[in-house]
This record gives sequence, C-alpha cells and structure tokens, in this order.
Amino acid sequence: MDKKTKMPPNDGMKGDFIKDNKPVIPPKTPIYLEGPKTRRYELRFAWRVFWQFIKAFRTLHYIGPCITVFGSARFKEDNIYYQQAMEFGRRIAASGFTTLTGGGPGIMEAANRGAFEAGGMSVGCNIQLPFEQVGNKYVHRSFTFEHFFVRKTLLVKYSYAFVIMPGGFGTMDEFFETLTLIQTKSLTAFPIVLFGKEYYKEMWEAMHDMAKQGTISTEDMDLVLFTDDIGEAMDHILKYIRSNYKVMPYKPKWWLLERMSNITRRG
Repeated sequence: MDKKTKMPPNDGMKGDFIKDNKPVIPPKTPIYLEGPKTRRYELRFAWRVFWQFIKAFRTLHYIGPCITVFGSARFKEDNIYYQQAMEFGRRIAASGFTTLTGGGPGIMEAANRGAFEAGGMSVGCNIQLPFEQVGNKYVHRSFTFEHFFVRKTLLVKYSYAFVIMPGGFGTMDEFFETLTLIQTKSLTAFPIVLFGKEYYKEMWEAMHDMAKQGTISTEDMDLVLFTDDIGEAMDHILKYIRSNYKVMPYKPKWWLLERMSNITRRG
C-alpha cells in the first residue's frame, strides 16, 4: 500500500496529500494490555510494576500532607484556568500543604508554579508518554511513572483533598476514579472540588440526571463541591481537614536511611 493517500477534494486543507503511516497520537510501546504473554514475561512485568511502586514510595514518602490538583496539560500561561491554578498553588502553600500534580505542563505546571514561587512544597508525578507530557520545572521533587495506574495510586495516596480543574479525558478519568473510590468507601471521604462552573456545566447537569435516573444516589452529589470561587474551595477543603484529621509528626528510622527533618504524615 502506498504510504501516501490523496485527500478528499473539499476537506478544507491546503495540501493534497497526507502520510497515513503517522498517527495523530503515536502509540506507547510496549502496550501492557495486549493479551496473554509467557509466564516469564508476566513475571518481569509484575516485578517492574512492584519496583516502580517501591521507588515511588521512597521518593514521595516524606513530601508531607498534600492537596492534589488535576487538570489539562494543554492550557497556556495566558489562559484564565492556568492563572487560577497558580492561585490554587499559592493558597495551598499558604495553608502549609504540599501541592501535588501530574508534573506536566498546563494546569499541572500552573499549580506547581504557584506553590513553588510562594515558597511552598511542590511535587510532580509525571508519566512517560510519546507526546505532550513534558515535566515542568516548578517542582522540588518529582517521579516519572511508566504506567498510569501506578501514577494515579501515588497521586491519591498522599493527598487530603482533590481539586479538579478544567481538563480532558485524563482529568475526567482521575476525577471519576477518585469519586468512585470515595463513593464505594474504598478511600476516606476527602474533599473533592470540581472547579469551573461554565466549563463543567453540562457534566454537572449530567451527574444530576444520573441521580434522577437512580444510577447514583442523591447523597453522592454531596461528595463534590462545584464552584468557581477559589476562596470557597480552599475554605471547604481546610475546614473539612481540620475538623476530621490531624497531621502527626513522624520520626525517621535511621536503619531505613530516613534522614529528612520536619517530616509529617497522615494521622
């Protein structure tokens, strides 16, 4: 088959040809969900996943109590959502929490940047992708993951609250998985803020329709604060955390090579 395919005459593009051997989103290799493999392969895969968890735990264990900010990697610095994410980072830093993101550009960079420039702790959990995801420079500590499911575990593990900024499929995945974990009581009922009333208007209406149709309970809607107000969001988060949780000091163990000072963890 010829590597070039003629375009339809009225497709609105200036060129007559495109290469059909270059997908818009290049595939990530190897793809781990590609069917049964040999037992040796599966054992090596399981070991790689296990080792990735161990290294991530060692890297992120002492980053302190976090608030995770999810959002699109595609917003630029002049976008209002980028600027609002920066303000979230500043507010999180001022509250004494670590700002945790996916470590990439866009909303993630903005939240990390706001915390970083305000003197707060800023951490990124990046992902290996063949496109788009490049680590941002506004982090004190970062870790790059091979698999999304490992990364999502770490983005949830150390956080007391979650801020969902405008985003695409990845942000929706993170939002609904976290919400499902809380709904099913697999995860403690930490606050979730869905930020952006105009952006998420239709999705919020669809969620209310789910409750009306009986596919979720009306109480499930109470798990999420839907707002456009950064102050309201942070007040909601901090009030809930201070009413329900206590941050306890953690003394490092020398035999585990734990030497960091001012260490905190969930209590």
